[in-house]
Amino acid sequence: GFCANLLLTQTPEHILTQTNNKTEILCELKKEHTGVYWYRWSQGRQHFEFLVFSNTLGKTIYGTNVSQDKFRVHEARSQSSYSLHISHLHPSDNGTYYCSVSQSSQLLLGSGTQLSVVDALPPPLKTTQTPMSRKPVQGITKSKAASRKGMALALLRLP
Repeated sequence: GFCANLLLTQTPEHILTQTNNKTEILCELKKEHTGVYWYRWSQGRQHFEFLVFSNTLGKTIYGTNVSQDKFRVHEARSQSSYSLHISHLHPSDNGTYYCSVSQSSQLLLGSGTQLSVVDALPPPLKTTQTPMSRKPVQGITKSKAASRKGMALALLRLP
């Protein structure tokens, strides 16, 4: 079974980034281990997907259909930490990523990192709101309405 555990510290909690960027998730371990597993939980498909295993000897095993160009694991032995580097990001990479170690036939999971890949980042002040639909609204083509809307957006962006 899966089990959340304090022996693994995973950071950051959330990543919001743009398509084609790259990102990194850090996993620090407080106990002896033979290697680290990385999984992705996909909300849409409702399943855990095994991505990659990296052991202390530097051997790496990838999951089925997992791109070795996209996922790389870097080990920093001094701090007993591992980082998962994900490149060429795409919205299909969205999900919650977990680092994990095996201990007495249990998988101990990190706290999880939620990755959201979007084509365009929202403006800084509107991060708490849901992004507006990108479809053009029919009927609001009059210049008055457009200038009022522009004014409201300009006000929102003021520091």
